[in-house]
Amino acid sequence: MKSSTIADSIRTRLGDFSSGERRVARALLASYPTAGLETVRLLAERAGVSAPTVLRFANRLGFANYPEFQRSLLEELSERDQSPLNAYSSGAAEGARESLDPEHLGRSAAATLSEAVEETLTGIPRYELEAAVGLLSDTDRRVVACGGRFSRVLAQYLVLHLMQVRGRSTVLPDSPVERADLLCDAGRRDVFVILDFRRYEEEHLRLAERVAEQEAKVVLLTDRWLSPVSGVADVVLPAQVGSLSAYDSLVPTMAVCEALVAGVIHTLGDRAEERLRRFEETSRGFGLL
Repeated sequence: MKSSTIADSIRTRLGDFSSGERRVARALLASYPTAGLETVRLLAERAGVSAPTVLRFANRLGFANYPEFQRSLLEELSERDQSPLNAYSSGAAEGARESLDPEHLGRSAAATLSEAVEETLTGIPRYELEAAVGLLSDTDRRVVACGGRFSRVLAQYLVLHLMQVRGRSTVLPDSPVERADLLCDAGRRDVFVILDFRRYEEEHLRLAERVAEQEAKVVLLTDRWLSPVSGVADVVLPAQVGSLSAYDSLVPTMAVCEALVAGVIHTLGDRAEERLRRFEETSRGFGLL
């Protein structure tokens, strides 16, 4: 399983770069990966550095030259835009299909999914996970989560837990009036948790850009190719998506959600316990349990 992208390497090695190289790194991550497909001169202008600094940056990442760096980005871009149908038709899932007979299915799933979960949770930079937990543990902030065609389920899953342990958490409403009402008042005391996976949804980028302008914080849960929202997000939590089928797995991202909830409970301590107690009492009092 391929465990890292160029963006992963950049994020984990920011401290190793010179100040000029860090400017190139931030310029690239702010518009990933398209900024890296520009010429050396254009990327240098975007970052406010010299062309040789861009070349040194590519060398620091392990590429012999800039064309090699761009070829790797193009390979990522091809994977990033792949649909389940394309994956199936191209034979990308052929190896998995051979492991789907009843005799091997359970063992194959255990191996594939456990590897994806482990690579995800050990691959997320510590400071990113800490930042996400910090934002979600701030009970003065409202948490708003939204997802896509499939990942919306995980947005709901995360919110249902946060409702119990900290309150002030909701899924972005579907109703246009309710959604406009929530977004109209969004601001610096809000945290938007956006789940966006390939094929990325344009509305998520528009949402992130708009609420960021209104000074809300954005936490992104995405795949290893990175949603365009990564250029706007304050925190990026990428996950592996390896599965037995042509569909990307959301199991590793669910594990990230579980880790976030555990981190919030630990951070809030007695406050989380008291909130859970009141939540239980309220539920019983209104016959909701």
